[in-house]
Amino acid sequence: MCSNKILYNGVRYKMAARTKKNEKETKTKEEDTKEDQKIPDEVTPEQQQEEEEEEEEIEVYGHPRSYIRPLISEAVIGYVFWSIFHALAPMVWFYPLNQLEISGYEAYALVWFSPLLCISTRFLNAIQSKSGILILRLLCVASVASFQAPTTLLRLQILAGGNFFAILLLLATWWHKSAYQRCMSLWGHLLGFIALLASRVWFISITPAWSNVTSNNVVIALGVIAVIDRYIAVEFPLPEAKPNTKVNTHWKKIAAGFGSLLFITHCLFGDVAVLCRWIGKGYPYTGPSPYPFSCGVFIELVTGLMIASKAGLATHFLWTWFIGGHCIIAMYYFDAYTAFAFGLLSALYTMSIWPEISDRLTSCPPVKTLTFAMGIYLIEMLFCVWTVAYNFVPGGWITREGTFYLLLFIILYIGFALLLGKGRDITKFTSKHMAFRNLDGTGPISVHADVKLLLMFLLFIGIGGYAYRGQNIRSPASNKANPNEFSTLIFTAHFMYDNEGKPSFERVAKLLNETDADVITVLESDASRPFLGNNDIAMYLSEKLHMYHDFGPSTKDHTWGNLLLSKYRIVNSTHHLLPSPNGELAPAISATLNISGTLVDVVTGHMGNEGRDDEDRKLQAEYLANITKASNRPIVFMGYIVSKPDSRDYNRIRYIGKLKDIDSSDVDRFCQYIFYNRLKRVGYARISHGELSDTEAQLAKFNILAKDSQQDNNVVVIDKNKVDPSVHFPQRFGNFYNGHHLGSDHRYHMGTPKYFTQESP
Repeated sequence: MCSNKILYNGVRYKMAARTKKNEKETKTKEEDTKEDQKIPDEVTPEQQQEEEEEEEEIEVYGHPRSYIRPLISEAVIGYVFWSIFHALAPMVWFYPLNQLEISGYEAYALVWFSPLLCISTRFLNAIQSKSGILILRLLCVASVASFQAPTTLLRLQILAGGNFFAILLLLATWWHKSAYQRCMSLWGHLLGFIALLASRVWFISITPAWSNVTSNNVVIALGVIAVIDRYIAVEFPLPEAKPNTKVNTHWKKIAAGFGSLLFITHCLFGDVAVLCRWIGKGYPYTGPSPYPFSCGVFIELVTGLMIASKAGLATHFLWTWFIGGHCIIAMYYFDAYTAFAFGLLSALYTMSIWPEISDRLTSCPPVKTLTFAMGIYLIEMLFCVWTVAYNFVPGGWITREGTFYLLLFIILYIGFALLLGKGRDITKFTSKHMAFRNLDGTGPISVHADVKLLLMFLLFIGIGGYAYRGQNIRSPASNKANPNEFSTLIFTAHFMYDNEGKPSFERVAKLLNETDADVITVLESDASRPFLGNNDIAMYLSEKLHMYHDFGPSTKDHTWGNLLLSKYRIVNSTHHLLPSPNGELAPAISATLNISGTLVDVVTGHMGNEGRDDEDRKLQAEYLANITKASNRPIVFMGYIVSKPDSRDYNRIRYIGKLKDIDSSDVDRFCQYIFYNRLKRVGYARISHGELSDTEAQLAKFNILAKDSQQDNNVVVIDKNKVDPSVHFPQRFGNFYNGHHLGSDHRYHMGTPKYFTQESP
């Protein structure tokens, strides 16, 4: 292999030398022609300076070399960067999420302004030294251990510290004097981003560093190895990096463009499944499902980096405004497969412009440019929060459902950043472009050639994740002794963050699986936003529980999410935005399931908050009641009503909607309710949340009535030994228990489980 590598590098060097020789011969012929024609060869001072710099640059070229090893190490470091960078916003969000208002912990986002410390030239030189970069890298890797911190606040503080050092590291390496260090760091960040996406495919949209302790330790170990490898690697101080003086006068617009590119990459493509959640519809025409269609997003992102070396592509007017801008807007306005097609083009465009806009960024003054860019990113992140959480933040009425204006701003400033000033010519043998720099005399795309090899490797890893998951996906099965019996469950997932702010995906899946529920609704389940981790809760639970799923309304509709899981085939469904003239947008789903040959309607919804939006809640209750009233089939309603029994909204849904309460004697409810009609109730249970959420799980069992029968079970039985064992709730949650269960485990409580029969046993 070593001899092959030497031969390969030798061939590259000879070809490059031959290319340079041909360029000189061509130039000599042109000069001779001009002399023969007696045309004066006018050379501007700028051209003369460029020629002198080119001659100097040729003299410092070393031997041809492979960039695979340094790129792999830089990619691991980039992977760590994206892991901690994406994690800070969800960690900060945990506090206002619980308090439903600005909490003050948002101030931790100011760590992204750490470049201001580099106003001091001495400090900047210190962090750009070999030891300074080593320390910053080690501190970033160490912050990944925040996942194992004993308290929520300590975890936030360590993670914030990691982000503080990560942005300093970005400045230290991207504005380094060595063109080699700049180039390796840039491609390391981009390869690290693709590696993060590939790993999230294997972890069903979860970032491995924040999944469990084992994967967290693996990321830390790989990070340490990569940092040490880069420290002991041979340095190449020459050639020195040169700024593009034709663009640095536009530093504000370039910084705004880079901040916007950073945000939209995080927002739309922080996980490959996000796009599918932005454009989904109800059954039977749902649009592209995240599995397997998000594989197309992954391929387009990789392809975007591969075509980035196309000269003049990123700065072409048509590519920027018509492909980039129009596709992003079209993706927002259309739904299903049409929007998905525009989304794929948006993914291709987004990654293709990263090298060019990064080169322009690093041609500008480092401190004020990067600080301004991070300020734009932070403003856009806050605007993204404000568009959906407008009911809980100051001035929210201004930003309500304002995602279109955010996208428009992003498109405009990315366009300004790319089209103002003249970019570098990456076809020149002595190109000084940050990403396409001739570092060893073999040409400007020699580094990109090795980058493409690693991109292909990461592409295969990502596709391998889809193939592996495909083997584990199987059709739902409900093995019931009585095929006419089914159970339903309602649970509020709190965006899959437990009461201590740690991800709860595996524990929630375990809880839901152990209930043996056939139909489940999970509320507060839209985490496909950058400040919630870009996690696809619907896809994760659907694959773990082997159930059909329907998620809606879509993420771009600005609700907190409504998920329906079913072991029975979903025949059709409709996604509803409940009336919300004043308060937060409330989601609902009305679906029809085929349960053992009988069509059963299921309605789920999350109403507004009590005490804030009285008029909204009144209208929402009427809307839901009209949906259930219109049904002439067996029906189950599972909703987050946020009202006491016999309150106005409770009675409106129950009586106007022609529904029965699963247990009207249970007066200790406030949030969640299960109603039904044209079914026979069999059992009812409440399961403590066990610190997974702030809300318990409620479980109900029903029998489908025989034809023309309307007889319900009206006798309540507490002793499970007095009913048929086939209708018992799972034993793993204990037995009948009065009062609240406050432990960290899951137990029946609040006077349940109860069973219902027609006659006293």
